[in-house]
Amino acid sequence: MTEVILHVYDVTNSGSDNTNNAILQINRIFKDGIGVGGIFHSAVQVYGEDEWSFGFCEQGSGVFCCPAKKNPMYTYRECIVLGKTNLSKSKVNQILRELSREWPGNCYDLLSKNCNHFCNEFCELLGVPKLPGWVNRFANAGDTAVDIAETTATRFRQAKTEIVTASKVAYRFLAGISSNNTNPGSPDSPGGTNRNNPRFQQPAWFKNLVSAGAKPSTSTTLEIGDNQVQKPQ
Repeated sequence: MTEVILHVYDVTNSGSDNTNNAILQINRIFKDGIGVGGIFHSAVQVYGEDEWSFGFCEQGSGVFCCPAKKNPMYTYRECIVLGKTNLSKSKVNQILRELSREWPGNCYDLLSKNCNHFCNEFCELLGVPKLPGWVNRFANAGDTAVDIAETTATRFRQAKTEIVTASKVAYRFLAGISSNNTNPGSPDSPGGTNRNNPRFQQPAWFKNLVSAGAKPSTSTTLEIGDNQVQKPQ
């Protein structure tokens, strides 16, 4: 058995001192101050003096290694012992070869497939606990926000379609009532035999609504449950 160690860095590779200092301040407030999370890079060390992580590149695998605690792109923060793995060194090397094929550098995504997601999968294969939640909380929150926005947009489109369909059905229903109640042969029409007790009197606003209503689409039928509503000719 050998220890599996997580190395955590502050992400300070923006190329701007002001931005890097702002990130350090954010991490101090949100991680050190209230323990929520921050903007971090992570890497896993197991068997040997190197740490393994994942990053963007245009071609080839995004999986890479460097000496533990010495990634030159970031500012080292701390290490966390996640546990011990029962896997042999040769098995760990096999896992890393497989991950190298499965994690090409051009599939890197800040919110959904970053270095912390890679380390989580690596740790799961090693049989040790995943990363503490605060390490990748900001990315997870951002990814969730994107999913919610996309789901909301889809539901709005569905609702719009349903409203349009319901409007067409309502128009045809009202137009049918108007036609029936203006039929001279109908007992409920003004010229019928039941003139003094009509079941439906048409006020002026109703006549205007039916006569001025938007025409339905050229579709000939709409299915409502088990019934079909025919387009009025």
